[in-house]
Amino acid sequence: MTTPVPNDPDGRARYLSDCLVRVAADRSRDDFAEIFAHFAPRLKTFLARRGASEGEAEDLVQDVMASVWAKAGQYDPRQASVSTWVYRIARNRQIDAFRRAARPKLDPEDPILQPSPADRPDAQVLRAEAEAEVRAALRDLPAEQADVLRASFYEGLAHVEIAKRLGLPLGTVKSRLRLAFARLRKALDQT
Repeated sequence: MTTPVPNDPDGRARYLSDCLVRVAADRSRDDFAEIFAHFAPRLKTFLARRGASEGEAEDLVQDVMASVWAKAGQYDPRQASVSTWVYRIARNRQIDAFRRAARPKLDPEDPILQPSPADRPDAQVLRAEAEAEVRAALRDLPAEQADVLRASFYEGLAHVEIAKRLGLPLGTVKSRLRLAFARLRKALDQT
């Protein structure tokens, strides 16, 4: 390990870059200690200036430095300086932390999170009777109208898709749907 020139910023930057390359290649703890000693206090100040409390800044610094250790192999000295790379990780971690903190806590007692109350027995019976009437009315439809109705409502197909599938003109699909609804309405009104 070479010692950098103390008053030479370019020499220090090259030294830190070399340290990070050795961390990636050899998992060098000594080189990582150099990187940690250089960046940890600077990152804490950087994160505090960006709104983190002292405790949050310390936690983020630990997280960032763990990422630097784990992702050292992704560092490319040709694309960015070590400082740029490390500070980008810190910035992204802080943004992630702010996003997590901004999510509201769910209140399990919130009415929207509660299941719908069970239907009363008489309402269940009425619904079952109505469903039986609709099924009976659907069975009484001519096959070509029933096919178009099933494709539209049970399969969720658009009219154009139904026309292509059944090899029918679009107008025929629409008229069969209209006729099917008219028959269903008439059958259900009589019950």
